[in-house]
Amino acid sequence: MKKLVYLLPFILVAGCLSGIGVEEAAEGINEESVMSHLKVLSSDEYMGRATGTKGEEMAKDYLVSEFKKMGIESGVDDGSYVQPFPLVGQKTSNHKLTFKASGKKNITTEYFNDFVAWPAGEEAKIDVRNAELVYVGYGIQAPEENWDDFKGVDVSGKIIVIKNNDPEYDDELFGGNARLYYGRYTYKFEKAKEMGALGAIIIHTTETAGYGWNVVSGGWSRERFNVKAEANAESPAKVNAWITYPLSEKVFGMAGLDVAKMLEAADSPDFKPVPLKGVKMDLSLDAEYREINAMNVLGKIEGSDPALKDEYLVLTAHYDHLGIAANPVDGDSVNNGAEDNAAGVSGLLEIMRAYKKMQPNLKRSVLGLIVSAEEVGLLGSQYWAENPTVAPGKVSANINLDGTNVYGETSDVVVVGYGRNTVADLVVDEAKLEGRTVKPDAHPEQGIFYRSDHFNMAKVGIPAIFPNPGTEFVDKDEEMVAKIDSVSAANYHSVNDEINEYWDFSGAIRDFRLFFKVGLRVINSTELQKWHEGDEFEAKRLEMLEEAN
Repeated sequence: MKKLVYLLPFILVAGCLSGIGVEEAAEGINEESVMSHLKVLSSDEYMGRATGTKGEEMAKDYLVSEFKKMGIESGVDDGSYVQPFPLVGQKTSNHKLTFKASGKKNITTEYFNDFVAWPAGEEAKIDVRNAELVYVGYGIQAPEENWDDFKGVDVSGKIIVIKNNDPEYDDELFGGNARLYYGRYTYKFEKAKEMGALGAIIIHTTETAGYGWNVVSGGWSRERFNVKAEANAESPAKVNAWITYPLSEKVFGMAGLDVAKMLEAADSPDFKPVPLKGVKMDLSLDAEYREINAMNVLGKIEGSDPALKDEYLVLTAHYDHLGIAANPVDGDSVNNGAEDNAAGVSGLLEIMRAYKKMQPNLKRSVLGLIVSAEEVGLLGSQYWAENPTVAPGKVSANINLDGTNVYGETSDVVVVGYGRNTVADLVVDEAKLEGRTVKPDAHPEQGIFYRSDHFNMAKVGIPAIFPNPGTEFVDKDEEMVAKIDSVSAANYHSVNDEINEYWDFSGAIRDFRLFFKVGLRVINSTELQKWHEGDEFEAKRLEMLEEAN
């Protein structure tokens, strides 16, 4: 009975709107209109739309032009439609890491094979000497889980050594085997800064990371990008690092500890930090930096209800991609990024056009936030979340379009974030009206929820979802489905991510129309959307609502 009462406002809203152009507006989201944008954005002319390049500038100009043609107003106060943000590229060199203990032979290491390390800030030279080390288990503080790995121990001025992931042994803790943000490496490094540590080292295992050491060494040895720190921003944290499991065995052994037993001990809520007694660490490296400017593009449609128009639905999609490949494949060096993510951007544009047609019937406002720098660390959405044009407590929900079904119609749709908030519930309700099913992420242990732009919305409390393509194709046999899976995997982040013979855009259009209708229910609901009780982002949501009001 409670569920029926809860759904009633949404059902009434949908019913009231059904006779005033909802279907007609939805039908305007069609293959011709969406593909018109997609072909432009994914063309060779745009050079792969890498952040800070001419290709990004061209794409930005196109997006602004399209918003203007649609009669959609600027989402920034100066009328430019553009939110510029500064990025810093960081390259490191001359890495040296040594562990030592009195009366024992020093452990010398090899960069890339044993460890990777980089400055936690923007320092040009790191020279840490005789640093003490403290093992802090998972390094998690989660009040809602009654979990604190630090237990009041002062780690300021020390290097904390951390187990990757979060506890998975109990379905009632941290979502069971679903990796929450507490299990992400970014949380670990942020927590080190918060606790005043000198630095943080994560112990890599394939099991706890979900990927091999080659992913770590390859990813963190290249140039890294960050949003430029504010002037005079200071932090006691000097260095972040990963080390291999074999190296951790040696280091813990130097302190008379068994690393395997220590990793196992971290699974107890009673775990307390363990100093690596007698072990000291020396680490030095050099870093060089370059600054580039990236640009988010924002378009706004104002709602018609005087009491609700200062509240928003935010649609996100990233328009950047990988640019020009260093090693051409069969003479092709352009990473066109058609599926990832020209398709999502094109869908967002046409959903915005559909909302614009219905503007008199929109109670809340809509912000189309097309971000850059996703491929280098979700930095465009991070910048907006830290410098929002709309207070997060005034944003009802976020729907993030990244990863479009370009291979045909499916009877299902996947929602990363399923069951976590009322926006996901709306997708279930709306899909049911179409005879479709909604499924959760099939691999929650991979932490996909934290790997696209909606995550930065969630971090500031905004109920967010990340729709993904379904898998139950309507008109394709098993052989074709297997071929599609193979082609999609091979094309990901390669020069082959182009419109090809296997594309069937009927599925994309059906999904975009579904998200349009879900967004409409958010816009015209009697209440703001919310995280379900106990979710890791619920407390932040309540804080942001209080600030906004």
